[in-house]
Amino acid sequence: MSAVGVSANRLEILQIAKAVAEEKAIDRKIVIEAMQEAIEKAAKSRYGQEHDIRALIDADTGEQTLWRIQTVVADEDIEDPAQQVTLTDAKKIDPNLEIGDEIKEELPPFDFGRVAAQTAKQVIMQKVRDAERERQYNEYKDRVGEIINGIVKRVEYGHVIVDLGRAEGIIRRNDGIPRENFQPNDRVRAYLYKVSRETKGPQIFLSRAHPDFMVKLFAQEVPEVYDGVIEIRACARDPGSRAKIGVISNDSSIDPVGACVGMRGARVQAVVGELSGEKIDIIPWNYDAATFIVNALQPAEVSKVVLDEDEQRVEVVVADDQFPLAIGRRGQNVRLASQLTGWQIDLVTETADSERYQKDFQARTELFMQALDADETLAQLLASEGFESVEEIAYVAPEDFISIEGFDLEVANEIQERAREYLEKLAAEQDARRKELGVEDSVLELEGMNVGFAVKFGENDVLSVEDVAGLVPDDITGWREPGPDGKPVFQPGILKKGEMRKDEAQLLIMRARVAAGWIEPETLEQLEAEMAAEAAGEAPDLSEEERALMALGEIGKASEEQEELAEEELIFDLDALAAEDVSSEDGDDADSKE
Repeated sequence: MSAVGVSANRLEILQIAKAVAEEKAIDRKIVIEAMQEAIEKAAKSRYGQEHDIRALIDADTGEQTLWRIQTVVADEDIEDPAQQVTLTDAKKIDPNLEIGDEIKEELPPFDFGRVAAQTAKQVIMQKVRDAERERQYNEYKDRVGEIINGIVKRVEYGHVIVDLGRAEGIIRRNDGIPRENFQPNDRVRAYLYKVSRETKGPQIFLSRAHPDFMVKLFAQEVPEVYDGVIEIRACARDPGSRAKIGVISNDSSIDPVGACVGMRGARVQAVVGELSGEKIDIIPWNYDAATFIVNALQPAEVSKVVLDEDEQRVEVVVADDQFPLAIGRRGQNVRLASQLTGWQIDLVTETADSERYQKDFQARTELFMQALDADETLAQLLASEGFESVEEIAYVAPEDFISIEGFDLEVANEIQERAREYLEKLAAEQDARRKELGVEDSVLELEGMNVGFAVKFGENDVLSVEDVAGLVPDDITGWREPGPDGKPVFQPGILKKGEMRKDEAQLLIMRARVAAGWIEPETLEQLEAEMAAEAAGEAPDLSEEERALMALGEIGKASEEQEELAEEELIFDLDALAAEDVSSEDGDDADSKE
């Protein structure tokens, strides 16, 4: 390339840089830097790869300048004559040069050959592509959580490629609404939930099935949601079929459900139309878990709920005729309610609940008859008064017995004496069993341990304080893990479910570690102080069952026997129910009620 040729191409170079920058929506400086790098690469092909050659294009005039750079080094340190020059030779060029200075030798312009021109083109295009990908990533990574509008470009194996203007997004098959078909050039709205860097450019993932897509749609249709006056606290979807959202108002004068529904349902219908007819249940959100669960199971009417906060499970009792309605078709209603509330919901009919109560009542009656050497009438009376164990009878205040009709102090003392004798006999038998198993006396001396627990520990080969110290709370109380079908399955520990809480198990283990010399007593004291402070801050005035019953307006109507429930009777297999004939007959009827 002659000097004249370079001058003639100055304006053209700037015009090309400007056009490429505008087309790719990138900075013109990036394009000019890419051109400089391309010229440097071509010059190295001409003068040799071993040289340090640098090019500069003036962003205002388009003038190109090419230099070879050499670094001044000590005479004895020269290693690469192509990129280094000795201090002695440098002084001949300029006496003021010192070690570390650079000598710039301007190179004459040259003509690009075919191969050099092709290489330069590839360098420029690669740099431009990299800049474009970086621009796309930076533009869309800050838009995660927004609704994006685009045009369907093509559909590949169920995946929808969306043209977003200056980038492409993808709605994967599992992120779309079932049975929703798009054709090229269709307009589409979707929720941007992820932007990831990839070798071939940023991947922009869109979804129409994401719960937050519905939340954002309500924010667009309902001004109160957009302004934050109404909050959507929870959302659960079965895309294309049905959804539930939990709403609460920060202004007591505004009805959150009515505001989301709109005049004659206009607002909610706009969202339903965007979601291809997906039915939406708008549920009042409540700080009380029991009340929110009752609301979430609408339109079914709930008779009673019993919460298990440790397991995040709740048993819900419904009338027999409400059972199909509570479940919904193929378990949809209870599944969405469970997702919405974050609680595992076990449905039980009133008939099954009554049968379980009668079974538990009969078991306690037989226990009292055997332990107290009492007749069936007396045992049933004690069971009906809420006594659940012989320990309660043995150590309850005598005044509680006298309050029972037909009981006096003499009868109360006699019953309690028999109860204590039974417990002493049972304790002696259990202690003999403990010694037979080889459980050390030091284990029994741990605070929180009793003879019955010690026997169960011994049956699980936990015989010494060191053995107890090596346990974790789940070993004692049990734990949940995914089963073959993916549902959580309870794995029993050393003790039966409910015999010891996890925090009590943790304290027992820590006391054993102190006794074994594994940790300092101060560590245990600190843990006890933290647990006491936490309990003091969260101690409710009512029990969980009382709060649940109060939410239903039934406080005081349930007996205490229903608090302790057998694990296997609580679990309701929705998949098995879906296979029954009742889901096809009663389920349709339930849907019609909904």
